[in-house]
Amino acid sequence: MNSQDNIRAALTEHQSVIAQLELLVPLIAQAGERMRSCVMNGGKILLMGNGGSAADSQHIAAEIVGRYKKERKGMPSIALTTDTSIITSVANDYGFNFIFSRQVEALCGPEDVVVGLSTSGNSANVVAGIEVARGIGAYTIGMTGAKGGKLAELCDLNLAIPSTDTPRIQEAHIVVGHI
Repeated sequence: MNSQDNIRAALTEHQSVIAQLELLVPLIAQAGERMRSCVMNGGKILLMGNGGSAADSQHIAAEIVGRYKKERKGMPSIALTTDTSIITSVANDYGFNFIFSRQVEALCGPEDVVVGLSTSGNSANVVAGIEVARGIGAYTIGMTGAKGGKLAELCDLNLAIPSTDTPRIQEAHIVVGHI
């Protein structure tokens, strides 16, 4: 396959996954309503993930705090992937698997929504953060790939993108985040 064929194949795969999000419309609506209710009742949205999912967490939090598509009051959202001093001190003192759970312990209340992004659904530090959030009584949302992993079992709601291909899953996570 030449480079143009590779590009066309990637575009076709992307379009197929995005089209299949139609199957998730009720769950996406439920997640959006829960986050809206959270913010309207004084809560905040916490997001976490690793690598590309860390970037996606930051992107989604920025859209919530910023204006996104219309001028409005900023809404409270924090990506737990952005404070390098916290991340490195917790990783150094406790281990990398605790970088999110420690922040959730410190920042989360029962009125909050905690979103864990993991294409496999099995990222140990994201799973640990969700477990702590559940113990606090926060509402938990997973954003995973098709298999769902441990997050599908732990979260109150899991948005399992119908793909096992990491780039396509991450692309769909951003589409869902924008919705």
